[in-house]
Amino acid sequence: MGIGQFAYANNSNRFLAAAELTDQRFALCGVPYDGAVTHRPGARFGPQEIRRASLMLCDGIHPLFGVSPLAHLGDAHDMRLPNASPLPQVRAQIEAQAAALMASHHCVFLGGDHSVTLPLLRAARARYGQLALIHFDAHCDTWQDHFGEPSGHGTWTYEALQEGLASPAHTVQIGLRSSGERAATGYVRDQGGLIFTARELRGIDGAALQPVIGRIRERIGERPCYLTLDIDCLDPAFAPGTGTPEPGGLTSSQVLTLLEELAPLNLIGMDCVEVAPAYDHAELTSLAAATLVWTYLCGQIAKSESGKLDHAA
Repeated sequence: MGIGQFAYANNSNRFLAAAELTDQRFALCGVPYDGAVTHRPGARFGPQEIRRASLMLCDGIHPLFGVSPLAHLGDAHDMRLPNASPLPQVRAQIEAQAAALMASHHCVFLGGDHSVTLPLLRAARARYGQLALIHFDAHCDTWQDHFGEPSGHGTWTYEALQEGLASPAHTVQIGLRSSGERAATGYVRDQGGLIFTARELRGIDGAALQPVIGRIRERIGERPCYLTLDIDCLDPAFAPGTGTPEPGGLTSSQVLTLLEELAPLNLIGMDCVEVAPAYDHAELTSLAAATLVWTYLCGQIAKSESGKLDHAA
């Protein structure tokens, strides 16, 4: 067997049953790695379950944007990764494979745990320059060590800012609510970025989210922006299938509204991570992830078609 050729590396199931990747503008690729989790493992199986859930979206025509990704999207299957190797070696493989895809495509990646975002940002930084970053999560991921280990799925944001991959002033975190020391949970704000905690967003949806959306748009501006979405930003009622669930989270409606209204930004890529199917119920989590990824793709496709984003304030 070659590197990474194992049961959880999927090579037949495709998002929305889209064609295999050739020269399409948009590429979707799985990153089946979960070797840096701190609690429940299993996110390596996320990519194939998100793809499976996406089949319920049928022809993929979005109810708001009025477009389907199918003519624009190719599925690159899953990265081949040395899952039993040290994290730096795995990340080097992810960065190299991501860079090759980013050279020709607007990419969406399916994790995998959140440690995979750091090499994805490294690849994006090399191509687009210093990035803006929108980070949906229950956790700040700005701890300076990982329970005594130097790096993991809870340190990547700190590392990204330290490495200059993203501009601190153009970093926005949405949905934070976990326990944690103030130095970590407030780190992005202390560096000049924005944080919208889940508590601050309670009961706010639809038109009431426009002040939040306006602040994010104003802060990000025209800078190339990467969006990373940890599925645990959602309340466990909407996404139970994840490794570190935190009650009191965002609703799927809130996150959909934010994705729809942030589509006009200069978004250059996205990942959706931490879907752990073994803890899911009735495919709630994988379906939510598929719908969020689909909405992101449709927003980017609609942006290139005149008048498709007139809904945005």
